[in-house]
Amino acid sequence: MKRAGGEHLTAEDRILWSRVARTATPLPGKALLEMEEDAAALSALPPRETRTPDRQPRGQEKTAAGHIHHRPHRLDAQTREKLARGRLDIAGRVDLHGLTQSEAHTLLLSFLGRAFMTGRRYVLVITGKGSTGGEGVLRRAVPQWFAAPPFSAIVGAYGEAARHHGGAGALYVRLRRRRDGR
Repeated sequence: MKRAGGEHLTAEDRILWSRVARTATPLPGKALLEMEEDAAALSALPPRETRTPDRQPRGQEKTAAGHIHHRPHRLDAQTREKLARGRLDIAGRVDLHGLTQSEAHTLLLSFLGRAFMTGRRYVLVITGKGSTGGEGVLRRAVPQWFAAPPFSAIVGAYGEAARHHGGAGALYVRLRRRRDGR
């Protein structure tokens, strides 16, 4: 699918378009097209690092394939406080409300990948609190995604957002620094 200017749609554009398309009633004899995953968004992420020494720094584990698996940490209280008071800039935000897990995963990966590649440091991820009486599916899933590749290569730390930023329904995310000097 292409935009009006001839450019290809990003994964984020496809997800947003599918949300809008689901609200429309198709013409008789026509069906809604299902959203395709955008593999290009996944290729924008940095490759996983390998490390030869037997000892890894804390917060890292070696996988069976020999790749380093970084585990994101919890944001420290001082950093969380600075974000809450506006002393540290939140460089972007993404809202995952109303998305399926598959759509949310694709959108979040695309958003964080672009933020990482452009050198952004802190972003806000809004998962929502879930339905009454239970914890939301995305609220539970997103921290688990952060601990697994490919997210673990770009997410350094995360923590619950301040109340005015969404509280328990949102997360502050600190992205890792790029190693290529950009």
